[in-house]
Amino acid sequence: MKKRNTSLALLSLTTMLALSACGSPATQAPSKNSNNAESTPAPASSGKKVELTVATVNNPDMVVMQKLAKDFEKETGITVNFSVLPENDLRKQVTTDVSIGGGKFDIVTIGNYDASIWAKNKWIEPLTSYFDKMPADEKAKYDLDDIFPAIRDGLSYNNELYALPFYGESSMLYYNKDMLAKAGVTMPDNPTWDQVAEIAKKVKAANNVPGIVLRGMPGWGEMMAPLDTIINAFGGSWYDMNWNAKLNSAETVKAVKFYADLLKDAGEPGATTTGFTEALTLMSTGKAAMWYDATVAAGFLNNPKNSQVVGKIGYAMAPTAAKDNNGWLWSWNLAIEESSKNKDAAFKFITWATSKDYINKVGESEGWVVAPPGTRKSTYDNPKYKEAAPFADIVLKSLLAANFSKPTKDPVPYQGIQFVNIPEFQQLGTDVSQNISAALTGIISVEEAMNKSQELAEKVAVEGKYKK
Repeated sequence: MKKRNTSLALLSLTTMLALSACGSPATQAPSKNSNNAESTPAPASSGKKVELTVATVNNPDMVVMQKLAKDFEKETGITVNFSVLPENDLRKQVTTDVSIGGGKFDIVTIGNYDASIWAKNKWIEPLTSYFDKMPADEKAKYDLDDIFPAIRDGLSYNNELYALPFYGESSMLYYNKDMLAKAGVTMPDNPTWDQVAEIAKKVKAANNVPGIVLRGMPGWGEMMAPLDTIINAFGGSWYDMNWNAKLNSAETVKAVKFYADLLKDAGEPGATTTGFTEALTLMSTGKAAMWYDATVAAGFLNNPKNSQVVGKIGYAMAPTAAKDNNGWLWSWNLAIEESSKNKDAAFKFITWATSKDYINKVGESEGWVVAPPGTRKSTYDNPKYKEAAPFADIVLKSLLAANFSKPTKDPVPYQGIQFVNIPEFQQLGTDVSQNISAALTGIISVEEAMNKSQELAEKVAVEGKYKK
C-alpha cells in the first residue's frame, strides 16, 4: 500500500456519509455518563481526580458499556464521561480532533477499517508499550492470545496493535423457520444466492411479507456492506492487482443486478431507506422472512426484551456463487487518542471494557445472549454463552471463515472484505452506493450506475497514485 498524506486522509474521513456495518440510531444528542463526577473519589496513587472522555456510538452494546462503567469508576476512582453521537457525526468530530491533536477525547470508538489508516497518521496510540508495562498477572488475565487472530490483525499496523476489540462480527443469513415451513421450503446450511432468491420468492408469496430484507440505504457501511460480499461471491472486485477499476466488469455488474432484482422481486418496499436498524426491526417483529446481515444481530433477535421471534430463527452461512466463504469481517474497537493527557488511565479503561471479565459481567448482569460477541475464543467455549446463544457455533464458523487479507475470488491489491482499506474508500464507497441507489429506484439502469462508478474508482486509483 502506498503512503498517503494526512490531508487526503482527513478529507476522505470527514466526508463519510454512511453508517457502519452495525449501524446506529439516526439522531442522538451528546450525552454524559449519569454518574456524578464530583462524588467520584480520586485515584489514591495520583492524588487528583482523573476524568476520561469516551467518544462512542449509541448501539446496544455501547449502551451496556456506559451502564457498567460505574463499576470501573468504583474500582479505579477514574471518572468516565461519554460523548454519544450518531456515527456520521461521531466520525467527523473524532477525525477532526485526532487530526489536529485537540485532545477533546481520550478514547475513541473506531472500526477495523480505520485502525491502520489512523495508526499510519499517528492519530492513535500504539499499545505494545502499555502491555509491556502491565504486571505479569494482569497481562496473563487479559490474555491477548484469546482474541481471534483475524480481529487482532485488522487492528494492527507494522506489526503493532493500535486498538482493542469491543465486539466483532461476520455476516450470515437469518430466516424465520415458521415462514419457510408454511411455504414448504428448506434452507440449506450453505446456500447459494440462486437458492436464496428462489426461496425468498416462495416465502413472500406464502406469507405476504418481504421474502428477504437487504440494506438499500446508501452508504459505504450500509448498502455496500452486504452488497460488497455479494460482489465478492459473484467473482467481482473493486480493483485488480494493477489497480485497474473493475466496477463495470461482467462479474460486478451481474452481482449488482442480482441484488437489485432480488429486492424488486422479493425484498422490502422502499429499500433505499432500509439500513441495519430498519432491517432489524422488520425481522425482529416478524414482518420479514429472511435477512442477510451482521452476525451481531443474532443476539438482538434472540433477546426476549426486544424481539418477537425468539426461538423462531434459523441460521445459514453467507450465501455463495462463484466464490465460497463470503462473510464480512468487522469490529468496533477502542483506541487511545495520541493527544490524550490521560493515556495510562485510558489504557486501564480499554483493557477493562474488552476483557474476559467484562464479557462475563455483561453475561451475568444483562443476559448471556447479549454478551459482546466475536472477539474472544473463550466466549465460544463458555457453556453459559453457548446455552443462551443457539447461534454461537455458526457465528464462530463464520468468523473463522472470513479472510480479511484475501477477500475476493481473484487476487487484489487491497485488504478488507466489505471495504477497500484506503482512505479514499469512505467517499468512493458512498458515491458508488448513491449510484446504485439510483438504479434500485429505477432512475438509471444498473449498467449506467456501474459505468459511473467505474469512472469514480479509476479517478481514485490515478489521483491516489495507487495505479502506476
